[in-house]
Amino acid sequence: MGGGAQLTVTDKRRAARHPVDHHVIAEHRNLGDLPLHIINVSAQGFMAQGGLALERGERIVMRLPVVGRIEAHLIWLHEERAGFQFERIIRIDDFLKLVDQLQPNPRLRPRR
Repeated sequence: MGGGAQLTVTDKRRAARHPVDHHVIAEHRNLGDLPLHIINVSAQGFMAQGGLALERGERIVMRLPVVGRIEAHLIWLHEERAGFQFERIIRIDDFLKLVDQLQPNPRLRPRR
């Protein structure tokens, strides 16, 4: 039996991702504060860029605009990129507000 995260959110890697450039400090239970550079986001998760000393299934907690405190699990790690899945799906109205705050270029924001 694997020891990774037991997530209840279905795999939605084909979900629409929105490019962003957002730096946040996440909390890891063993490593403490962990700087993340989020480069794209969806209602189900996000991709971060930069070297991370984490393994698949590890959990972080961070605070995002609109959403507030949210937990995420590391799903994949490849070279300098990492994919995280939120512990819950962000409601669409909150997600649109989140992207509006994280993406300053209106041409890259989701259509309504």
